[in-house]
Amino acid sequence: MLIDSHSHIDTEAFDADRAAVIARARTAGVHEQIVPAIAKSGWDHLRVVCETHAGLHPAYGLHPMALDQHQPQHLLDLAAIIKDEQPLALGECGLDLFVEGLDRDQQYHYFNAQLELARDHDLPVIVHARRAFDEVAACLRRIGGLRGVVHSFSGSRQQAEQLWKLGFSLGIGGPLTYPRAQRLRDIVARMPEEFLLLETDSPDQPLHGHQGQRNEPALLVEVLAVAASLRQQSPAEVAASTSANARRLFNLPKISD
Repeated sequence: MLIDSHSHIDTEAFDADRAAVIARARTAGVHEQIVPAIAKSGWDHLRVVCETHAGLHPAYGLHPMALDQHQPQHLLDLAAIIKDEQPLALGECGLDLFVEGLDRDQQYHYFNAQLELARDHDLPVIVHARRAFDEVAACLRRIGGLRGVVHSFSGSRQQAEQLWKLGFSLGIGGPLTYPRAQRLRDIVARMPEEFLLLETDSPDQPLHGHQGQRNEPALLVEVLAVAASLRQQSPAEVAASTSANARRLFNLPKISD
């Protein structure tokens, strides 16, 4: 049994065939998905999708790439929804220093505020970090008392070690399947087992051999296969350890089937 630790199954890319996509995932062995939010405008739809389909778990947050949609009031709304619904995580939030035109000061403002909420409510945080691993680690270190995952990790071994020391896992997905991703492959091959999570980031980050196609959770088995090969373990062993890591981080109950 696999857990997709980062899936945007709630987005419009899946509106036409969401039930079929979820069914394919379950057939492939992906029985649960962590579904992080992007902006307040999508929270209600995210909730409905996760309530409608078994095995989907919502997280609420304000993504840096949706910065133009965020308002100061939304941080208060986020605090309220955390109190009312007690979600399993806060996110997706973070820093994106790759996309041009995103105000850095505003990114830091929303990111730090969400980290404080996660700390105050004892929630794991789902972090987006693009060209910003050192900056993200500095924020996590400064606020303290946090745990979570930096999804779609693509940094260096030294940056990975910074995150592990802070108690953060690495979310590994489609990029691992590309033979040219040698630095990432070396990290995954030798990293501590307890910090490894698998993800798809569906519908984004298509896998090698699926370029130009919509990504979906069923393809997590291909990420698993590459990770297992790199770590010289069986797919069953890596599936068991990464699922256990996700259950521990997100406080998911164990399931029997």
